[in-house]
Amino acid sequence: MEAGIDGKGARDRMSSPPAKDEEYGFRKAAAKVREFPQAPGVYLLKNRAGVVIYIGKAKNLRARAGSYFLQAAAEDRRTASLVQEIGDIDCVETESEVDALLMEARLVKDVQPKFNKELKDDKSFPYLQITTREDFPRITFTREPREKGVKLYGPFANAGSLRGAIQVLQKIFKFRTCELDIEAEDERWKWFRPCLLASINQCTAPCNLRISKEDYRRDIQRLQTFLEGGRTRLLNEMRKEMESAAEQLEFEKAARLRDEIRMLERLDERGELDKHVQPEVFYIHPKKGLGGLQKILKLTATPRVIEGVDIAHLGGGETVASLVQFIDGLPFKPGYRRFRIRGVEGIDDYASIHEVVSRRFQRLQDEGATFPDILLIDGGKGQLNAGAAAFRALEITPPTVLSLAKREEEVFVMGQDAPLRLSRHSYALRLLQYVRDESHRFAQHYHHVLRRKSTLDQ
Repeated sequence: MEAGIDGKGARDRMSSPPAKDEEYGFRKAAAKVREFPQAPGVYLLKNRAGVVIYIGKAKNLRARAGSYFLQAAAEDRRTASLVQEIGDIDCVETESEVDALLMEARLVKDVQPKFNKELKDDKSFPYLQITTREDFPRITFTREPREKGVKLYGPFANAGSLRGAIQVLQKIFKFRTCELDIEAEDERWKWFRPCLLASINQCTAPCNLRISKEDYRRDIQRLQTFLEGGRTRLLNEMRKEMESAAEQLEFEKAARLRDEIRMLERLDERGELDKHVQPEVFYIHPKKGLGGLQKILKLTATPRVIEGVDIAHLGGGETVASLVQFIDGLPFKPGYRRFRIRGVEGIDDYASIHEVVSRRFQRLQDEGATFPDILLIDGGKGQLNAGAAAFRALEITPPTVLSLAKREEEVFVMGQDAPLRLSRHSYALRLLQYVRDESHRFAQHYHHVLRRKSTLDQ
C-alpha cells in the first residue's frame, strides 16, 4: 500500500540519509515531496548533480513519491541503491492516470534514466502497437513488437496499467483490438457478426463495415494525437468538428463527437488502471483458424466452406433446426437455412440430426451442388454418429464431418474413436466454436419466432 511522508510522525518514518555529506539533498527532497499534489502525474528522482536517475508514474504523486523516503525503501533491496543516490525530486501533474502512464513511457524513452535502464531496449516490456498498413488499423498489447508496418508507443513499466489504459481509451476512440484481416473492399465482411465490443459500444465494428475506412482512420489519428501528448489540441479540434457537423445538420456525427469530448474531459474519473482491465474479446482469426483446421484434420487443402447444424425444441413439442454457412472463415448469411423437423415425434436430438443432414445433403446431391468442406454438428459423439448414419443411408460420400461438445470442447471426427483435444487458445478451436455458437444462436432465434407465432395463433 502506498504511503506518503506528510502528516504527523513524518520525520520518524523517514530513513536516515545514505551518507552525511548527502544528508542535505536527501532531506531537501523529502521536504519537497510534502508539497506535491495528491493527484496523478509523473515524478523524477535526481541525484545531487541534478541528473534524473529514475522516472515513475503515480495516481497520487505525494503518496507514491513519498514512499521513497520511508525506512522500508532504504532497506528494500529493490530500492536501496536508488534511495542512496536521491538528492532532489520534481514532478509533473497530469490530468489523469492514463496521461501519467503515457508521459512516463515518453520520458523514460527520451531521458533514459539510470534506474530505468531495463526499459530502454528490453523487448520483454510491453508496448502499445498500432498497425499502419491495414485498411482498419488495430491496436494491440505486445511484448514482441514488429519491426515494420507498425507505430509503437512505450515501452511501459507496468503491463496491467497498459492493458487498463487500452480498455479506457477504447471506450473513447472505439478502435478494434481483434486480429482479423479486414479489407474495406471485401463485401463479404458485411455478413460478419461483430463481437461483444460492438454491442457495448466500445468498437465501431469495421469487421461488419459499419464504418468507412476514412472515418475509422480519423479516429485512429485522434488516438495518436492523444498518445503523443496532444490532449488539449485534440479537444479543440474535436469541438470545432462537432460545431461544423451541427451546422451541416449532421446531428448523429455531432452527438458522437460530443460524447467523445465528454469522455476525454472526464478521463480522470474512469477508474484505476490496474483494476480496469477486462477480458479482451478476440473470437477468431479466419485465416489462421482455417489453416489450423487443415493441419489438425490432415486435409489436402485449406477448407473454404464450413456449415454448422444445431437443434432447438419448441416448448417440448415442435423441433426446429438451423444451418449456418461460413465462407473463408466468415459468416455468409445468404447461405443460412432453417428447418422444421417433420419426421420425428417428441424430443429426439439424434433423429432430428439424422433428418436435417439427410434433407440438406440429399438436396445438394439432387441439384449437383458442391458440398461444404466441413460439416460441424453441435453436440458430442452421439450427434456425430446420427449424422454419419444419415450419409450411410443416403449412400453419399460425406465431407469432413465433426461435432463439438460444449462442456469439454472436445472435437469428434467421423471415422475416429478418440476426440481431438485442442488448446483453448488455438485459432482452429475458436473458429469451430464460432460456427457452433452461431448455429445455436440461429436455431434459438427460429425457436423463439415459432413460439411467438404459436402464442399468437391461439
